[in-house]
Parts: sequence; C-alpha cells; structure tokens
Amino acid sequence: MKWKFFAYFLIFAAVLLTVLWLFQTVYLETFYKQIKKNELQSAMDNLTSSVELSGGGTADYDEAVQAISESYDISVMVFDSKGSILYATEYMPSRFLYHAEFPMWYQKALENGGEYVENRRWEPGQPEKAEKYSETESTAMQRNPAVQEGFQRFRNMPGMPNQNIEETVIWVRIVEDEENGEWVYLLESVITPVDATVHTLRIQLVCISVVMLFVSLLIAWILAKSVSRSIVRVNENAKKLAEGDYEVSFEACDYREIAELSETLNYAAKELGKTEQYKRELLANVSHDLRTPLTMIIAYAEMMSDLPGENTPENMQVIVEEAKRLTVLVNDMLDISKLQAGAMELSVKEYNLTESIEAVVNRFARLLWQENYQIQFEYDGEVWIEADEEKLHQVIYNLVGNAVNYTGADKKITIRQICRENLVRIEVEDTGEGIPKELLPYVWERYYKLDKTHKRAYTGTGLGLSIAKNILKLHGAEYGVNSVEGRGSVFWFEINALKA
Repeated sequence: MKWKFFAYFLIFAAVLLTVLWLFQTVYLETFYKQIKKNELQSAMDNLTSSVELSGGGTADYDEAVQAISESYDISVMVFDSKGSILYATEYMPSRFLYHAEFPMWYQKALENGGEYVENRRWEPGQPEKAEKYSETESTAMQRNPAVQEGFQRFRNMPGMPNQNIEETVIWVRIVEDEENGEWVYLLESVITPVDATVHTLRIQLVCISVVMLFVSLLIAWILAKSVSRSIVRVNENAKKLAEGDYEVSFEACDYREIAELSETLNYAAKELGKTEQYKRELLANVSHDLRTPLTMIIAYAEMMSDLPGENTPENMQVIVEEAKRLTVLVNDMLDISKLQAGAMELSVKEYNLTESIEAVVNRFARLLWQENYQIQFEYDGEVWIEADEEKLHQVIYNLVGNAVNYTGADKKITIRQICRENLVRIEVEDTGEGIPKELLPYVWERYYKLDKTHKRAYTGTGLGLSIAKNILKLHGAEYGVNSVEGRGSVFWFEINALKA
C-alpha cells in the first residue's frame, strides 16, 4: 500500500505538470487568440448597443467609441452604407484596417449574414496602409471632429506604419437602424506575438517542474509512511489476535477510518475472548454432564450383567433416563450448530399453543412428584398460533428448564399466557436470586451460565437460552427478560396469535 500510494501521488504530480506544460506552452497562443476574439465580440456588442442608447448623437457616440477603443485596446471604424467614415479611432496603429478595403469587408459581411471575422497575418511585401487619406476620408474628418481627431492621432504616431504588428483579428458587423440607416462596424485587435512569452514560460516551467517533482517525492514519502505506519501496526496486532491473544489492543487512531477499524477489531477481540471463555465453560459443563450419565449407565449395566437378580425394571429405567440426558445434550449442541449456520428450517402450521404449554408442564411431572416443585400455568383461554410447533415447544421447554434450575427455595415456577389484541405473551417466572442488571445482556448468549456452581436435577449446557433466542428470531417474535435481584426473573416472548 505504501508504494502504491507513493506511485499514485507521483503520477498525479506528473499529470498536473503535463497539463500545465500543455496549457502554458503548446496551447497558449490558441487560448490567447480565442480570448482576443471574445474581447472583440464584447466590444462589438457594446458599440452596437451604445448607438441605440445614444440615438446616433455625434458627441455622445464619439465618447462611447473612444471609451470602448481604449478599454479593449482596439481600433474602431464606423461607415455608412455608402462607405463614408462616420467615426474612427485607432488606439493602436494598424496594417490592414483602412478605407480602401471597405468594399471587401462589406461584401464579406453580406455574404456571411451581416457579420464576418478574420485573422490576418502580415507578410513581407504586403501593401501597407496608405499614409494619406482619400477625398472621402477627408470629407468625413471635416464633417465629424471625432473622426478628424482619430485620424490625426493615427497619423502623428511615430514610425507609421508600424512594422512590428504581425497579426490582427478583424470583426465586421452590419447593423440596420431605422433612424440612422445602415451602419458598418469594423473592429481590429492586434495579436501580439507570444513566442518570447512561451520561451520565458518554458524556462519557468522547467524550474517549477524540478521543484514540484522534489516536493511531490517528499510529500508522497511522508504521506505513504504516515498512512502505512498505522496499518502496519494494526496488521501486527491482528496477527497476534489470529494466534489467540485476545488481550491485544488496537490503538491506531491517526485517521478516522483506521480508528474505526481499530474499534471494530477491539470489539472483535473482546467478543472472541468471551466466546473462548464460554467454550471453556462449555467443555467443563459438557464433560461433567457426559461423565455423570455415562458413569451411571456403565455402572448399572455392569451390575445387571454380573448380578442376574439386579436386572429389574427400576435399574433399566435408570439407564434409559441417563441415556435421555445424553440425547438432550447432543441435540442441544446440534441445534445450536444448525442455528449458527442458518441451516435450521421452520415447519410452520396452525396449532394450539395452550395445549403445547400444558404438554411441557406434563414433561416436568416426574420432577414435580420427586422434588416437590410447583409449576403453575395461568391462562384465560386457549390460543392458536401459526408457527413451528416442535421448535416453539423447545423454546418453552428451555425457558421452564432454566426457571427450574434457578428458582428459589420455594421451588415455585409460574407460566402465564396473556392475550393482547392480536398478540399472545408467554411469561416464565422463577423466584430465584435474580440477575444483576449489568449481566442481563449476556443471559441469551451461548455457553453462558449465570451460576457456575448451582446445580439441580434438571441441568443444562448453557445452550438452552441461546437456542430459544435464535428460534424466536426465526419466528420474528419479540423476547426479553425482566429481573429484580432477590425477587427472581421473568423470561418472556410475544408472537402473533390467530384466535383465542
């Protein structure tokens, strides 16, 4: 990344310099000529609008022509339709703009819809502008003092005609006016040679290019090192995280994006650390839960094999119960794996939710009889829902089993079925010690057990609530837990009801 960033910055600098060279040297003359044409057009528009505003008044219009000529650095001649000069001002001496060529310019303008523009370049041997004026020009000067002043200024210019002018832009426009008749405007702007300017610019650009290249190299190196430093540091810590060091801390905060990445990786490290802790707890729990039923099964099987008189239904029932415990453990582990992989599918149908809850209570009947647990089911009437009966049955079973594990000394569990319009809310309440507020977000996590030492007849793997949460998510159901320390907890979920 460092070297790519370095290369991209240099490419950008090279492109910038190339564009600068093109615009300042190769295309400078083209831009300059276009700008002069634009200025000439603007002057022409101002002249034609000025005559309309002044009404053709000699004094007012002479001032307007003079002002425009000086402002745009151009020569101006205004003729009537007969070729007589009405106004003239030459701010710069001209090779081409003179009375004798009026018919040619007039004809070209007529042929081009009343307006004509031409670039003219002087060649050695080309006729110069006449030093003396024609009879028509003299008459115009006598009639109009502004014309006389313009031509007098032109004639008194030293070195006329000016041999240094090489190229000009000439703009001709024919304007129809009801009061003044047809007027012909001839405007000329000198194109100053730019060869010397281009040569000067080239020398400057060589110096600028060398300086910019050096500065670009320096800035590119500094930026590349600055950006890559944080990424290298994050990468090194990420390798430690991959090796199992979940205590690593990502602290790169030079740039906002890298700071956000560091925060994300810190969160990932924290979650991976919790997951690793949960897995260790799971292994301990599973090892304990596997060892106990396997020991019981082996012991009873050996006893029944060695002592024929011990082959009784009671002993066989012990083996069956322990085998069921193993089955529950294995099924929980398979279920959580399917849920995490997104491979669990729902078999949705309409069924009686109330009857399903009663079936769960009946499954705990043996526990009620043996250890005097009180499981109370409160409901107003039967409720039908549309869901996966087997999966939702498992949710209720896991919630009740969790309540059995953690209820108080009175061994009381309450199940409530509450109807709210088109929703049904199921609550499972225990009377245990409750859950601290800061631990509530974790009770639904896989492998999590609030009390690592508390065990009852119904033991779990720490997967029951996580399985319940994922099944409820698949159904789009709301779920949660309310708890008060010293008074117990209420686990609940809400799902759409069809009818009561």
